[in-house]
Amino acid sequence: MVALVFAALLSGCADTRYLMQSVTGHWQMMQAAKPVDQWLQDDTTPVALKQRLELAQRIRQFAVTELKLPDTASYQRYADLKRPAVVWNVVAVPEFSLTLKTWCFPVMGCVGYRGYFNESEARAFAETLKAEGLEVSVYGVPAYSTLGWLNWVGGDPLLNTFMGYPEGELARMIFHEMAHQVLYVKDDTLFNESFATAVERLGGERWLAAHGSQKVKNDDALRASRRREFRALCLATRQQLEAIYKENSPLDYDSRAREAMKKVVMESFKNDYAALKKSWGGYAGYDAWVAGANNASFALQAAYDEWVPGFEALFDRNGQDWARFYDAVKGLAKRPALARSSVLKRPVTE
Repeated sequence: MVALVFAALLSGCADTRYLMQSVTGHWQMMQAAKPVDQWLQDDTTPVALKQRLELAQRIRQFAVTELKLPDTASYQRYADLKRPAVVWNVVAVPEFSLTLKTWCFPVMGCVGYRGYFNESEARAFAETLKAEGLEVSVYGVPAYSTLGWLNWVGGDPLLNTFMGYPEGELARMIFHEMAHQVLYVKDDTLFNESFATAVERLGGERWLAAHGSQKVKNDDALRASRRREFRALCLATRQQLEAIYKENSPLDYDSRAREAMKKVVMESFKNDYAALKKSWGGYAGYDAWVAGANNASFALQAAYDEWVPGFEALFDRNGQDWARFYDAVKGLAKRPALARSSVLKRPVTE
């Protein structure tokens, strides 16, 4: 993801307090980062961490040589931030909508989230949005991209917030963030995140096929199966909510009717998830997400998932050649927003 703290850092945000926490938080992260080689040569570095750092370097090299992602200074340093997330993002939507509220900056354009290096500040800001009648979600972010614009000062570091991920997840995380350095489209979070998610999924498949042990592949396949089933459930729920919220609906819903229908959909979602969880043998990996599910969390998920099939189809149409694929995406990015969405919504025929 592209963090809003970085947007504030580059744009001269008018909110002085927000700008200061952005600058300070990013600077502290950069100060904590040291070259991977230093960590590997340090006798006090735990063996398990050394192994993960070596794995991350192999994954990064694979991203450059096989996926043709930019070979920059990023992900050649490591920082232990002593916390579970690098930033906490706040997203918000109206009571009867799945359209994210956006915050706009001169350089980065408009994005659908606002990031804080301090969790309590993120939650305090979320309360102000709730007071405005918005539905809000606050979530920890393991990594963010500076788009390659800060490679001259060391780029984006590897972080403790995601280094413990299973091998396939670690590879996908690195591929996703490196993909943001290929291109960035101003004012289009859906395009940017769906593109990076497509790269992470396609690249993750390639990494595991080439380098994953059978156990790693089996474990990853199980997680992927659960993830697909969960995303399908979420997509079905989003579609039901969108039908309720749609303007000019043939049924003239008043707010109480919409609220009642929304409640039924959300209860059905939680019941269906409980059944899905049971079929997984009690796997509880999505419990926290489901417990806090609301319009904001569903809207954010759509930004990462909705156009992924379209990008994957574009990859296939370009012979699964990474360089050609990136050129095609860059060409698509130059087209007007409606033209971009038209292509990505019709991945088979366009």
